[in-house]
Amino acid sequence: MPPVKDYFASRMAGRRSRGLIFGRLASTLIPVHPVAFQFGALKVTWYGIFVVAGFLAGLWTASRRALRENMRPETIFDLGPWLLAGTILGARALYVVSYWKKDFAHAPITEIFMVQHGGLVFYGGLIGAALACLLFARRRHLPLWRLGDVLAPSIALGSFFGRWGCLMNGCCYGRPTTLPWGIHFPKDSYSWPYYGAQALHPTEIYDSLLNLGLYVFLAWLFRRKKFDGQIFALYLICYAVLRSFVEVFRGDYPALYWGWLTPGQLVSAGILLAGAILLWKLPRKIVPMRAVVKATVAGKA
Repeated sequence: MPPVKDYFASRMAGRRSRGLIFGRLASTLIPVHPVAFQFGALKVTWYGIFVVAGFLAGLWTASRRALRENMRPETIFDLGPWLLAGTILGARALYVVSYWKKDFAHAPITEIFMVQHGGLVFYGGLIGAALACLLFARRRHLPLWRLGDVLAPSIALGSFFGRWGCLMNGCCYGRPTTLPWGIHFPKDSYSWPYYGAQALHPTEIYDSLLNLGLYVFLAWLFRRKKFDGQIFALYLICYAVLRSFVEVFRGDYPALYWGWLTPGQLVSAGILLAGAILLWKLPRKIVPMRAVVKATVAGKA
C-alpha cells in the first residue's frame, strides 16, 4: 500500500473524473452523475429521484395546510395525479416550443414525446399544473383561490428538491466565475463543451436555497393571510423576482433570445405581471367556511 498521503491523492484524482469540485478546495465534495443506480436496462436517475421527492414532500405539506382550510387531506392527494400530468405536459410543451428549431425541426416527430431524453421547462410545468388545478377545482366544486393558497408554498418546496436534481444532472449550470464557491463539472457534463474546466456559478444551488427561503416565508404567511388567493399571487411575484435574479448567473443558454433578456427572465416578467394583477383584483375577503364545507360535501372531496 502506498503512503497515506499518496494513497488519498490517487483516490481523489480518480474521483475528479466524475466529481464536482467546489471552489478552490483540493477535494471532491460530491460525485456528479445523472444515474443513481441501474437494474439491467432500467436506469434510475438522480433527477427523477429528487423530482419525486419534491412532489411527495409538496403534496404532504399541502395536505397539512388543507386542514386549516377545512379541506380533507385526501383531496390534495386526489389532486396529485392531475398536477403530475399537467406539469409534465406543460413543461414538455414549452420546451418543444422554445427549442423547436434547435432540437425538433429536423428530428422525427416522435422525439416530441421522448421525455426520457430530457427537456422540461419549469414555467411550462407551472402553467400546466395551474390549468390542471383549475379543472380539478371546477370538477370538485372547490374554491380555486383557497386551493391555490394551500398549494403555493409546496411549489417552492418542490423546486428546492428539483434543483438538486439539476445539479446532479449537470444542467441549468451557471456562467464562469472566480468566486471561491464556483464549481467545476466533470468532462462529460453539459457545460464542458462551452466552458471546459472553468469554475461556474452554482446556479442550481442558488435557486434551490432561494426556493427554500420562499417556502418558509409563504408557509409562515399562510397562517396570517388576509384574503383567498393572496399566497398564490405572492408566490408568482416572489418566484418571478428570484428566478430573474438567478438568471443573471445562468450560462446554459446558447444566446440571449430577446435582446438582453434570457428566456427565463422574459417569462418571469409575464408571471410577475399575472401575480400583481391577481393581488390587485382578488376580493379582499376570506370565503366563508360554511361555503367551503358545503362545496366539499357536494363534491365529495
